[in-house]
Amino acid sequence: MKYSFIDILAGIISAIIASMGLGGGGVYIMYLTLLKDTPQINAQGLNLLFFIPCAAVSLIIYIKNKMIKPKAVIPMALGGGVGAVIGNFLLTGIPQSTLKIIFSVFLIIMGVY
Repeated sequence: MKYSFIDILAGIISAIIASMGLGGGGVYIMYLTLLKDTPQINAQGLNLLFFIPCAAVSLIIYIKNKMIKPKAVIPMALGGGVGAVIGNFLLTGIPQSTLKIIFSVFLIIMGVY
Protein backbone atom coordinates (compact mmCIF):
# COMPACT_ATOMS: atom_id res chain seq x y z
CA MET A 1 0.00 0.00 0.00
CA LYS A 2 1.32 3.40 -0.97
CA TYR A 3 1.00 6.31 1.46
CA SER A 4 0.99 9.97 0.55
CA PHE A 5 1.87 13.10 2.48
CA ILE A 6 -1.88 13.78 2.73
CA ASP A 7 -2.39 10.39 4.45
CA ILE A 8 0.25 11.25 7.03
CA LEU A 9 -1.10 14.78 7.49
CA ALA A 10 -4.64 13.44 8.01
CA GLY A 11 -3.28 11.13 10.70
CA ILE A 12 -1.43 13.97 12.43
CA ILE A 13 -4.43 16.31 12.38
CA SER A 14 -6.78 13.58 13.60
CA ALA A 15 -4.37 12.63 16.40
CA ILE A 16 -4.00 16.24 17.55
CA ILE A 17 -7.77 16.68 17.69
CA ALA A 18 -8.22 13.27 19.37
CA SER A 19 -5.54 13.96 21.99
CA MET A 20 -7.46 17.07 23.01
CA GLY A 21 -10.62 14.99 23.40
CA LEU A 22 -12.40 16.79 20.58
CA GLY A 23 -13.37 13.87 18.36
CA GLY A 24 -10.44 13.30 16.05
CA GLY A 25 -12.06 10.05 14.98
CA GLY A 26 -14.75 11.97 13.13
CA VAL A 27 -12.08 13.74 11.09
CA TYR A 28 -10.27 10.48 10.37
CA ILE A 29 -13.46 8.66 9.35
CA MET A 30 -14.49 11.51 7.03
CA TYR A 31 -11.02 11.46 5.47
CA LEU A 32 -11.17 7.71 4.90
CA THR A 33 -14.73 7.66 3.51
CA LEU A 34 -14.70 10.85 1.45
CA LEU A 35 -11.14 11.00 0.15
CA LYS A 36 -9.95 7.39 0.28
CA ASP A 37 -13.26 5.75 -0.73
CA THR A 38 -13.16 3.42 2.28
CA PRO A 39 -16.48 1.76 3.18
CA GLN A 40 -18.00 3.30 6.33
CA ILE A 41 -17.79 0.12 8.41
CA ASN A 42 -14.10 -0.34 7.52
CA ALA A 43 -13.35 3.32 8.25
CA GLN A 44 -14.91 2.99 11.70
CA GLY A 45 -12.82 -0.12 12.41
CA LEU A 46 -9.64 1.58 11.19
CA ASN A 47 -10.49 4.56 13.38
CA LEU A 48 -10.65 2.31 16.45
CA LEU A 49 -7.24 0.87 15.62
CA PHE A 50 -5.84 4.37 14.95
CA PHE A 51 -7.22 5.58 18.28
CA ILE A 52 -5.33 3.05 20.44
CA PRO A 53 -1.87 4.70 20.28
CA CYS A 54 -3.41 8.20 20.39
CA ALA A 55 -5.38 7.35 23.52
CA ALA A 56 -2.46 5.58 25.20
CA VAL A 57 -0.06 8.50 24.74
CA SER A 58 -2.68 11.08 25.73
CA LEU A 59 -3.67 9.07 28.81
CA ILE A 60 -0.08 8.89 30.03
CA ILE A 61 0.35 12.65 29.62
CA TYR A 62 -3.01 13.44 31.26
CA ILE A 63 -2.22 11.22 34.27
CA LYS A 64 1.33 12.57 34.55
CA ASN A 65 -0.02 16.14 34.63
CA LYS A 66 -2.73 15.14 37.13
CA MET A 67 -5.46 16.23 34.72
CA ILE A 68 -7.61 13.17 35.41
CA LYS A 69 -8.21 10.90 38.36
CA PRO A 70 -8.02 7.26 37.23
CA LYS A 71 -10.48 6.12 39.93
CA ALA A 72 -13.12 8.46 38.54
CA VAL A 73 -12.81 6.83 35.13
CA ILE A 74 -13.33 3.22 36.24
CA PRO A 75 -17.17 3.21 36.17
CA MET A 76 -17.25 4.83 32.72
CA ALA A 77 -14.57 2.46 31.41
CA LEU A 78 -16.57 -0.55 32.57
CA GLY A 79 -19.69 0.85 30.92
CA GLY A 80 -17.66 1.63 27.82
CA GLY A 81 -16.53 -1.98 27.57
CA VAL A 82 -20.12 -3.22 27.73
CA GLY A 83 -21.22 -0.56 25.24
CA ALA A 84 -18.44 -1.54 22.83
CA VAL A 85 -19.60 -5.16 22.79
CA ILE A 86 -23.24 -4.15 22.24
CA GLY A 87 -22.24 -1.62 19.56
CA ASN A 88 -20.26 -4.21 17.62
CA PHE A 89 -23.17 -6.65 17.64
CA LEU A 90 -25.49 -3.90 16.38
CA LEU A 91 -22.98 -2.77 13.76
CA THR A 92 -22.94 -6.11 11.96
CA GLY A 93 -26.66 -5.80 11.16
CA ILE A 94 -26.73 -2.18 9.96
CA PRO A 95 -26.57 -1.51 6.20
CA GLN A 96 -23.74 0.75 4.95
CA SER A 97 -26.17 3.50 3.90
CA THR A 98 -27.85 3.56 7.32
CA LEU A 99 -24.47 3.61 9.05
CA LYS A 100 -23.46 6.70 7.05
CA ILE A 101 -26.69 8.45 8.06
CA ILE A 102 -26.20 7.59 11.74
CA PHE A 103 -22.61 8.86 11.60
CA SER A 104 -23.69 12.08 9.84
CA VAL A 105 -26.45 12.78 12.36
CA PHE A 106 -24.01 12.14 15.21
CA LEU A 107 -21.52 14.64 13.75
CA ILE A 108 -24.24 17.26 13.32
CA ILE A 109 -25.40 16.80 16.92
CA MET A 110 -21.82 17.07 18.17
CA GLY A 111 -21.31 20.19 16.06
CA VAL A 112 -24.37 21.85 17.56
CA TYR A 113 -23.30 20.86 21.06
